[in-house]
Amino acid sequence: MDSGFMKFLKDRMLVIGMVAGAGAYLIYMNIPAIHPAGPFLEALCRRIQPLLLFLMLFISFCRIDPGELRLQRWHLSNLLIQLCSYLLLCGAVVYAMHTDNPPAAWILRNRTLFEAAMLCMICPTATACAVVTGKLGGEMAQVVTYTVIINLTVAVVVPLTVPLLYPSSDITFMSAFLRILGKVFPLLILPCLAAWTIRYLLPAFHDWVGAHINLSFYLWSIALTLAILMSTRSIIKSSESVWTLAGMAVVSLLCCIFQFGIGQRTGAGRGNSVEASQALGQKNTVFGIWMGYTFWNPVISVAGGFYTIWHNIRNTRQLYRHEHGKQQHAPRS
Repeated sequence: MDSGFMKFLKDRMLVIGMVAGAGAYLIYMNIPAIHPAGPFLEALCRRIQPLLLFLMLFISFCRIDPGELRLQRWHLSNLLIQLCSYLLLCGAVVYAMHTDNPPAAWILRNRTLFEAAMLCMICPTATACAVVTGKLGGEMAQVVTYTVIINLTVAVVVPLTVPLLYPSSDITFMSAFLRILGKVFPLLILPCLAAWTIRYLLPAFHDWVGAHINLSFYLWSIALTLAILMSTRSIIKSSESVWTLAGMAVVSLLCCIFQFGIGQRTGAGRGNSVEASQALGQKNTVFGIWMGYTFWNPVISVAGGFYTIWHNIRNTRQLYRHEHGKQQHAPRS
């Protein structure tokens, strides 16, 4: 049984990770003597993050039988919500680019906010989503299935639409598709192949990994700390006006509330409210930020940083309520 101190740390691990991430960058920013180490530390963070994501998904796949990866009705509902929202926003911007009427002028003046919403809506499900879903009592396999579906969908949809938004750029469908696939494959497909390979070649090791699901939670806590650190950095270093940053903060917050809420509704009728809500609301913001500065206006990536904060605050609250509820209903000896 955990000691009182260890239980205290575990129950507040996500809050500690968020505070530690933001605090670490603020400390770094205010100590000029360590600024020369900045490029090395940034490169280190960018190398560690993919490794953590790989390990989290690897552990999740080790807990899932391949036969459990089946399509659910809420998968289609979530997919339609993400695609329709993204395409409507994209269509509005493209329409405004080729029209001179007053609504079009208003859309172009607020194009940054429209594209921030697009990024928040199409950003695929986080690889760590299965970890949180399992902690909340949901079916991890259902979320992993949707994670694969939405990542592959994004690899097709984003390359198709980016040339419409930025017609003068040199980005073609195939170049964008291959770049996104290059990001998706190592962090999504390789963990699956690795887990299923050791399932048959090293069954004892496979069972040991699958039995230590808490490893994913602690890895996620480290990944969260790094994500908040990098998000804090991108927000503070942004050269945009305070009003633009505030607008993106509000837009990303509204997108976060909408997606968690509508996901809960789409899954509620089928008993999958936890799975559908988490799959739609918990985003792979590291991947989203990369898409922002690779394919869109680089400032759009800041919206991914804000979304990182909002969805992790929501997850922290949900995990606390879930654990607190279990403690209240636990039989007393």
